[in-house]
Amino acid sequence: MLRSLHVRNYVLIDSLDISFPEGLVIITGQTGAGKSILLGALSLLTGAKADASIISAGADSCVVEAEFSIDDSPEIRALLDEADVEWDSGQLLIRRVVHSTGRSRSFINDSPVQVQLLSDIAGQLVDIHSQHQSLMLTSRAFQLSLLDNFAGLGGQRSEAVACWQRLQAVRAGLADARRRLERIQSEGDYARSQWEQLDRANLRDGELEELEEEQKQLANAEEIKTNLGEALSLLDPDDSSGVPGISAALRQAQRLLEKTSVYVPSLSELGERIDSARIEIDDICSEIDRAGSSVVLSQERLAEVEDRISLLLQLMRKHDVRTVAELIAVRESYGQELFDGSALEEKAAALEKELNAATQAYDSVCSKLHAARAEAAPRLASEIEASIHGLELEKAVFTVELSEGKPGPAGTDSVMFCFSATGKTAPVDLAKCASGGEISRIMLCLKAMMALYEGMPTMIFDEIDTGVSGSAAHKMGALICEMGASMQVFAITHLPQVAAKGSAHYVVEKTEDAAGRTVSSIREVRGKDRVTEIARLLSGAAITPEAIANAESLLSQ
Repeated sequence: MLRSLHVRNYVLIDSLDISFPEGLVIITGQTGAGKSILLGALSLLTGAKADASIISAGADSCVVEAEFSIDDSPEIRALLDEADVEWDSGQLLIRRVVHSTGRSRSFINDSPVQVQLLSDIAGQLVDIHSQHQSLMLTSRAFQLSLLDNFAGLGGQRSEAVACWQRLQAVRAGLADARRRLERIQSEGDYARSQWEQLDRANLRDGELEELEEEQKQLANAEEIKTNLGEALSLLDPDDSSGVPGISAALRQAQRLLEKTSVYVPSLSELGERIDSARIEIDDICSEIDRAGSSVVLSQERLAEVEDRISLLLQLMRKHDVRTVAELIAVRESYGQELFDGSALEEKAAALEKELNAATQAYDSVCSKLHAARAEAAPRLASEIEASIHGLELEKAVFTVELSEGKPGPAGTDSVMFCFSATGKTAPVDLAKCASGGEISRIMLCLKAMMALYEGMPTMIFDEIDTGVSGSAAHKMGALICEMGASMQVFAITHLPQVAAKGSAHYVVEKTEDAAGRTVSSIREVRGKDRVTEIARLLSGAAITPEAIANAESLLSQ
């Protein structure tokens, strides 16, 4: 149950510190006093979205903190253990701080946690029923969820969700494989011909550069050979020319310097240098001679090289690439595409088998869900009908119709709540026949039933009695009061018949502070103050003696 609530700088609430008892807690106040603001502050602790607009003017941040007292809960313990939060003997202190930057921080028992944890835990601490949720009663998805909750099908429904997700994933994978396979097959002949052409070319990275260099040498072979011969003859002329070669001249100069070095020792170093130069000249001549001998004068080889270069350039232009390496990558791409076709055929065959298995699993869980729902639907209808008979709908007929629906995460069933207020006509879709007051009463009966089955510790009704008055309102108040006997219930209401049923009564008020700012506050009313508040609900701003008497009568019942 909710023990206390502390709020700082939330919209019109500057400061609020209030404790709540067990049982039925009534909250009233004039329209616009701030009841919805109070509910909004509490919703922050359930993980609701927060932004800087909720911070009071002039403040840097707002803080909402609540203390809950709960029985030992394995579910909550597991969530806290996973988040490394200490279990404090069933006491949960939940705090949310929102900063002016729009960012917020969440804490449980003073340990920082992710806001998602608040959402996960909140569902087991408190159920906030707003006016909007009554409209949800006409939603088919909401009706199906109510039936499943009533029948205790949470586990089977989760299994259906898992099977549906797997089925959808396999379907998507198979569809993608088939699309790719169809594209590959339609382009298969072209891809194969391109791959075969590139494969026959025996491509080698760097080949084009080598061929271009060889082509230059072959095209200019005669000039190369002539130039090398002339260079060699200058360095080392043959004996018939009668001209001494450079090597011989250097050798003779070396001998002369060696003789002279007997007289001039420093000349011996010059002799050594000349010897080194001679050795280098001899080596150069050998290289030139070998280079000249290796020059090939072959028009056939030149034609082969030029044909090969032409082929490579033609393939590069065709495939819009600049290098042989890129051309090789194109060949590998076509090869991979042909390989993928075979692999995709195997993958598609495996996915078809997986699809059959996933479909069978989904159909099986849907069949079990349908059987359980079919068994629970008349029981749910009977209990709701009996409950709404007690709220001045004595002749109403309520049925739960189960039919085949579109397959989805919740199975293949569609549920429709049907209603007849008088019982004189056949029940029809609740969304098409029920008034706002009737929907409010039906929703209250459902909430009371859900609280009974689910053991909800705290329930908050935000004007669930909208559209109801008179004795019907009195009976709704009695039902809410009955719920309050076994759990903590908050009822935000404008109806005096409901407000008079509470074990505690709080009034939300809007006032001006010393600075002229409008602020909201909440206070508990007892005794004469409570009588006055009930009388205000009865008669409005002008509280008459008759309203006072009526209020006292309501409170004494």
